[in-house]
Amino acid sequence: MKTTKYLGICMDNSSAHIIELGQETTETKIIDSKFTHEEREQSLSKGENRMHNKEQQFQAEYYKELGEIIKNYEEVILFGPTNAKVELMNILKEDQHFDKIKIDVKPADKMTDNQQIAFVKDYFLKH
Repeated sequence: MKTTKYLGICMDNSSAHIIELGQETTETKIIDSKFTHEEREQSLSKGENRMHNKEQQFQAEYYKELGEIIKNYEEVILFGPTNAKVELMNILKEDQHFDKIKIDVKPADKMTDNQQIAFVKDYFLKH
């Protein structure tokens, strides 16, 4: 019998906390966007337009990396304090690789690591 694989991602534009729920275990890891404060300052010194282009390029890479992780799951909850979760969801909707994955988006305030894990467990227990 195949086990359902659940994934929670608490994210903003700079980092994502990946929370995988197994039957007995919970695993977490962090994915950071490569568009750091230093990168922003360096790009801005070469012009605002260049900075925005660089930011979009890094953002696309960040979302692609998250998409590659999401492909391995059956149900996913995206949550967090910014609109990054909605931006990612819009990108995923346009890709047929995600058609069979149940992905939900929920607003959430800034949380501690333990609160994030509790949020994901609570969400999947109710569904």
